This record gives sequence, structure tokens and C-alpha cells, in this order.
Amino acid sequence: MGDGTSTNTSVGRGKDARALTMATRQGPILETPTCRDKGSKFPARRSLVEFDPGGAIRNRRVAIVGAGAAGTLAAIFAATAGAETLLLERTRDGGRKILISGGGRCNILPARVDERRFVTDSSPNTLRKILRSWPLADQVAFFERGLGMPLVEEPESAKLFPASHRARDVRDGLLTLAARAGARFVPDTLVTGLAPRARGWEVEREGAAPLVVDAVVVATGGLSVPNTGSDGRGIAILRALGHTLHPTYAALTPIVAGPSPFGALAGVSLPVTISASGDHRHSASSGGFLFTHRGYSGPSVLDVSHVLVRSRQEADGTARLTVRWTARDEAGWESALQPVGTRTVAGVLRRDLPERLADALAMQAGVAASHPLAQLRREDRLRLISVLVRGELPWVGDEGYRKAEVTGGGVSLAEIDPRTMESRRHPRLFICGEVLDAFGPIGGYNFLWAWATGRAAGEAAARSA
Repeated sequence: MGDGTSTNTSVGRGKDARALTMATRQGPILETPTCRDKGSKFPARRSLVEFDPGGAIRNRRVAIVGAGAAGTLAAIFAATAGAETLLLERTRDGGRKILISGGGRCNILPARVDERRFVTDSSPNTLRKILRSWPLADQVAFFERGLGMPLVEEPESAKLFPASHRARDVRDGLLTLAARAGARFVPDTLVTGLAPRARGWEVEREGAAPLVVDAVVVATGGLSVPNTGSDGRGIAILRALGHTLHPTYAALTPIVAGPSPFGALAGVSLPVTISASGDHRHSASSGGFLFTHRGYSGPSVLDVSHVLVRSRQEADGTARLTVRWTARDEAGWESALQPVGTRTVAGVLRRDLPERLADALAMQAGVAASHPLAQLRREDRLRLISVLVRGELPWVGDEGYRKAEVTGGGVSLAEIDPRTMESRRHPRLFICGEVLDAFGPIGGYNFLWAWATGRAAGEAAARSA
């Protein structure tokens, strides 16, 4: 993830971009299309007008707070289901985390899903029900057929990207589809509170009169990457409404090492298997590893970082970070380090490891890199193998929310209906995305969660309105 924050307010080209701009300036789109878009899986919108029991005509209205991944999906499905949909966004363009994801390419989804890799302090069973409500194959079909965006797999990472490899195409395409469905995008709108009413909600806005709506979808995100607009305001609003929030923490964030034996290795990268273990938490991951000027990063580090973060947050920060630096296990290194001819320690290690790292690991084991294998004592060989297979990485902290991919913790899944994402504490209040107590590893898992929860919340909000 890099700093790809955009100030471009365009959401597409041609008539779709103009439609969204006109909707923003002129008010809700109330017309009912007479036909569906050719090739689209989305039906023409039904009329937004309904009769209440008193005989008056009223418009059904849903407000969605936050135009990120989950919120934009909620807007698409709420509008498609027939609700007058207001997509409220505090920035002027929305979807900024989409823009910076995948190094600006947007890894939309994982190529395969392992539900066990999600992290939550809530019920894993509830989490699985939510994930299975919109399976991976159906999500792929939504992007390829509904959005008209072919996806391609990056085999080495098992990630799916848009064929264009442009994150902007994803963000703009989703906002354009929301506009086609009839949603009204309302940028530069800071929601400061929600107040329940007899038949819906009052949405309080900074510097503007409150909006009165039938249902609200909270898709505000968490606390990660605050310069994209995520400042935790939605968490505070939901807490004020009486929801139980599990403690929040930075997740998928780089680790700070401070002075360490590896301080001179910034820029060195390689695939590893890494483990983080605390008093009652453990996480392991295989994938890319990167030495930075401040410590360690790369997908494998980010995936296990929450164990270290919570170790500092809840206790004394004594969680251990250990690495198997290559695919070889103890037996593999025993065989590789057998004395043959004039081979040296460095000569063997550098076959499998970057040169600078090979020399640093030998030094960590107390073995001279130039030492001939024929003269290597058994205890030295065993100590070197231990470093290669279970090497300990010193660490002192983490990069926090500033560089975290997601927020851990959040609204307890026990307080939402997993079929609809409706709050169990307040009717017609729906919660989706990062504000919920769940996150997955690097590789499209968190978009999978956002798309699934956003879709369910949007559809259900439209039905409840």
C-alpha cells in the first residue's frame, strides 16, 4: 500500500459521469428506467414512490454513510432494490482506500478463500455465515458481468486484479454503477451523529440541516490510513448508540525493530514463513518479507502483526517473532551443511539467501561466514540451523494506524443479524465493512468482506425502508 490518495473528483467518462454529477447537484434521481442496461445483471429500478398507511405519498430513502468499498456496494444494491439512496461521503471523491490498494492496482479479491484466516473476537460461526452469504464465485461474477470488469489472477500471490491493473477503474466503475442504479452521491459531507426516530433516522451533518431517512447504513471504515478519511468517527457514533465494541487496534501494519542485528539490511526482500506468538495468540504466514529502515514489512509480516500489536496493547509486549528463512527444514539444512570439498558457510547459505542476509544470519549464530564446513563444529552447525529455521527477530513496536491496512476489533458480530447486517439494538440501522469486528489477511480478503457486508446491508436497508 502506498500513498495514492486522489483529489480527482471524476467518477467515469461520458454520460455515466455526467449522470452522477447531475444527481449530486440536482437532487435524487426519481425517474424509473423503462429498460435494463444491455448485458447487466441488475434489473431496472422500481419506482421510489410508495403509499404509507395514512394515504400520503412518500419516497423511501436510505442514507449510506461512507463511500468506500462497503458503502459503495451498499449504495448499488440499495438503489437497485428500489430505494432513494443517498451516498454520503466526507471527502470530495470517495473510495480512497480502493485507490491505494494493491500498489495502485487494487487486488479486488483473493483467488481462493480460507475462512480460517479471518481474525475476530466475535463468533467465528457468525463470521462464516456472513462470508457465505455472497460466495467468492458470485462476487467475481458481479465484477466481471455486472460491472463489466474482467479479473486476472496473479498466480504467485493468488490475488485477483482488474485486467487493467488500475485501482481507479475499480473505484470509478463502482461509483458509476451506483449512479446508473439511481444513487445520489453527496460528497464533502461529514456525518456527526445519528438519532433514531419513530419511523427511521435523523442523520446529523456538520454545517447542514439533518437528513431524515427511513434507514441508515454505517460504512465509515475504521481508523487505518486516516489521511483517506478514516478517523473512527463511525465507531464513536455506534458506541454512542449503545453498541458493544471490541477493543480496536492496528492490523496488517509494519513492525518497528529499532537497533537490531539487521539494521543494515533495508531493501532486502525474500519469501519466508513467519510466526508471531503471544500469551494466548498465535499467527503464522508465508509470503514476502521486506527489511525496512525502521524494521520489517511485506505481506507475511503484516499478516501476523496483530499478535504483536495486541501484545503491546494488552500486556508487556513480550510476543515473539520468529522466521524460517527458506523452504528448508532442519533435515534440509543438515544435509546442505555437510562438509563437501572446500565449501564454506557463506557459500552454502548464499545459494538460498540474499548475500547480505546470509552473512547477517551467520553472524547472529556466532559463526564466521568464511568458516569452512569441514571445520564447523556440531554445536555451531546446530546453532546456525536453529537461526535459519527458527530465527528470532527483535522488535520494539509497530507503525500503527498510519500504515495499517485495516482496523482490528470493532462492533461485535453478536449485535448484527448476519443475513441482513441490521443492528440488533436499533431497527433500520445497518452496519458493514471495516467498522465490524473482523479482518482477513493481505490478498483481497478485506475487500471480500467489504463487498459481502455492503451488499447485504444495502439490499436489506432498501427492503426495510
